[in-house]
Amino acid sequence: MKILLVEDDRTIASGLEFSLKQEDFETVLCPNAASATDIIQNHIEEIDLCLFDLNLPDGSGYDLCELVKKHRDIPVIFLTAYDDEVNVVMGLDMGADDYITKPFRIRELVSRMKTVLRRYHRQPQPKNTIDIESIQINTLEGKVYKQGKEILLTALEYRLFLIFANHIGQVLTRAQLLDRIWDVAGDFVNDNTLTVYIKRLREKLEDDPQNPTLIKTVRGMGYKVGE
Repeated sequence: MKILLVEDDRTIASGLEFSLKQEDFETVLCPNAASATDIIQNHIEEIDLCLFDLNLPDGSGYDLCELVKKHRDIPVIFLTAYDDEVNVVMGLDMGADDYITKPFRIRELVSRMKTVLRRYHRQPQPKNTIDIESIQINTLEGKVYKQGKEILLTALEYRLFLIFANHIGQVLTRAQLLDRIWDVAGDFVNDNTLTVYIKRLREKLEDDPQNPTLIKTVRGMGYKVGE
């Protein structure tokens, strides 16, 4: 279980990191909003729960919470020295799942963490979405999003990517892809056209299209998305 901990007080951060490790939590520690923003934007799919100090030297836990919720629906708990109703209500309105006031006992924090994690794990996952790393496909809308931002795909690009999404971790040969595109789209697609569409998908979805990590080429076999 991986926790994103954002706390600018080094003493508190080190103590929390040590205590959480004893509870079998892996901690990604950030001392400020800037480093946390980088994790949220690029590695949020690896995070299971966020612990955010409310007041940071370069920002606010509120802003980080809002950013997290735009990317993924995972638990967020605020850590703050302020114990007043206004801050509590504001935090919950921003999408936070809980709020704990410093100083606190580590057992109380861990108990609250486990409570919100159980609540999330009991929630049924939506059937109309497929998540692949930072990419989300909403099959109900027929739209694709990358880190929360819609990526405009043509009808055939969308159908091709959906084929990959429905076969995560499976190597698909070019012949298999051509057959499936023909079945789904009803349009003639030849081998050269397939190459073009693979290239276009990479340009739109990959961070570095020249070194693709999402749509991988399996030499001598075909293509694969996911593990």
